[in-house]
Amino acid sequence: MKHLQPLVKKFTANSLGKEMSSETLTNYDNLDIHSNFSYDENWYIYEPMGDLDDMNRDAISDCRPTIPSNLYHICMAPVSLAVLLVLSLLIKRKHLYKSCLNGAPGLLSPVHFLEEEGNRGLTVAVFSILFSSLCVLVLDANPLPFVSSSSARSREYWKILALFYYPAFYYPLIACATVQHRIGYFFGCLLSWCHCVVHLWQKVECPESPKIYKYYSLLSSVPIILSLAVLSLWYPVRLVKSFRRKGETAEEVLGNGYYKEYLKNILAKRAPEKNIGKAKPSVFSRFQSYLYSYIYTPQEGFLIPLKLILSLAMAVIAVYQVALLLLVTFVPNIQIVRSGMTKDVTALLVQFGLIPSENTMGLPGDKELAIAKHYVWALEVCFVSSLVVSCLLTFSMLMRSLVRHRINLQRLYRGAGVDVFHRPRQLQPSQQALVCWMCFAAFQAAFTCLGLLIQQIVFFTCAVAFTFLVVIPLQSGANMYLFKVAENMWPFWLTLVVSVLAQNLLTHFCFLEKAHSQKELTNRRALYILTYLLFPLNVLVGVLAGVWRVVISALYNVVHFCQLDVSLLSHGVEAFDPGFRTYCYYLKIEVSQSHPAMKAFCSLLLQSQSPQGPKELQPSDIEEGVMLMQQPAQKASHRKQNCARWCLAYTLLNNPSLLPYRKGVLLNAAANGMQTSTVKP
Repeated sequence: MKHLQPLVKKFTANSLGKEMSSETLTNYDNLDIHSNFSYDENWYIYEPMGDLDDMNRDAISDCRPTIPSNLYHICMAPVSLAVLLVLSLLIKRKHLYKSCLNGAPGLLSPVHFLEEEGNRGLTVAVFSILFSSLCVLVLDANPLPFVSSSSARSREYWKILALFYYPAFYYPLIACATVQHRIGYFFGCLLSWCHCVVHLWQKVECPESPKIYKYYSLLSSVPIILSLAVLSLWYPVRLVKSFRRKGETAEEVLGNGYYKEYLKNILAKRAPEKNIGKAKPSVFSRFQSYLYSYIYTPQEGFLIPLKLILSLAMAVIAVYQVALLLLVTFVPNIQIVRSGMTKDVTALLVQFGLIPSENTMGLPGDKELAIAKHYVWALEVCFVSSLVVSCLLTFSMLMRSLVRHRINLQRLYRGAGVDVFHRPRQLQPSQQALVCWMCFAAFQAAFTCLGLLIQQIVFFTCAVAFTFLVVIPLQSGANMYLFKVAENMWPFWLTLVVSVLAQNLLTHFCFLEKAHSQKELTNRRALYILTYLLFPLNVLVGVLAGVWRVVISALYNVVHFCQLDVSLLSHGVEAFDPGFRTYCYYLKIEVSQSHPAMKAFCSLLLQSQSPQGPKELQPSDIEEGVMLMQQPAQKASHRKQNCARWCLAYTLLNNPSLLPYRKGVLLNAAANGMQTSTVKP
């Protein structure tokens, strides 16, 4: 008992909360511990406690980089604002002094969404930075960088304010390219290099963070760093190209090359197709065509619109961010649970019958502990495998959507709107159509996030049920609940199978007679009798078919949830599907405002009108080129006028959807600043 006296002294002194004199402590030496304490050698108070630092050795302290986020935003936000002001002054100087800086283009918009050619990689990179920043913002304790500490009540207000701050903060990265001037490229180099260096420096100094998982902050910032690296390389290349040319960079009309290639492709002569017999395609050819429907391959003479490319890129980043969040939230925690399992936890599982025990006393041993850890490992495997399957299915559905986008656009370009919308629709811009066009890329990213979450929940539940009801019972020979139910119900299942087989065999051999290459009904009296007698069995078969209908409908909707080009409802009520309705209105705006044949002819008319060629054409001139389709060029030759009229007639014949727009323009000719007299094509 003497070795316990120092512990008792220490425990008593700490419990009193004050220093005790040596005389007082000496009095405890003369106490009879047996008379005052009910001693138990296994009492946890007397067990030596480990060092607290050893218990928290895996804890990660909050790292403070040399350039914190608040200082980074405080410095870069004024710089970004100054860049925008300089670019605005550059535009004003163009209007005040047209000869100054050789008439640099103005900052009309951040991105030319309705143009087919342009800075696609730049646009995708900037939107990737913005979307990834918003994904990190949702889980951040301080959503606004300027506010270091915010209460839980005011945090939601700061998040709403941050939704407007981050687009404005990254706006100069994309605006510098839209100016199409070497000054803009120079500012773009400075901004992209500053952003990239600061992000890399922060992650190198502090690769670990205490939020969710030690490497979550680093992994979630990978799309931002890669996009900034692309911008850091793209702007210097453009700046060097601008200095190699004489004077300022004179850009061609956006989409001019693509429109001409598209026009050449549809006007090119094609070899007549060989008549192939009506031979039934083989299984391999059908499988090959089905596989090609999920693989997007570039097609000559066609280019996917920028909005679709942007929506697909945002969907891929959404899959990465959601999958990363699910992975770092579940897997490290389940590994901690598995490594920390003891016999006490195993005893609880044994008492509930979840783990079989060979010990008659019900006390778990090493074998039961190993089984419990194996079950937890099986949960981890089910989660990871279901997440991999969900990501692969989502990627395949997105690729399938890209193939369908091209098919739908080609159908609408040639005027076959019924094949896309399943009913006649006018391709005219409207308020709702324009709103849906603006929201399309954002809706695609949001639907992809929700679809991946739903798929993960469904597939993980199915994987756990299959593992613990089929795989593990077959391995251990215990908990055979599913097999016991199937064993007790085998007469029922056998009866249903025999009834279905009997109906199919009797229908094939007794109730159908092939005569003159056609099948006719025979033995109708026996058919009526059999239909009456098998009615009860067919009711049970119908119940199983109804269950299968629910299962297959749920799986189909879960798998295709991320596809906006496929309605999850029937044709009669597909208008209530917000995703499909947004996609249909997006197609209306895209086809009515960015038809490649229409823009190709407009660019040709503008080139015939301007003697200096396409170098002086601006991107906004394509919209103005429609006016030249209603009046002949005064300085153009008669041959060019006839060619333009023939091209216009050919376009209207092959694209009937363009005819209403031409009539509307001709009726409102005076309002458009044209002559009141119209010229027939």
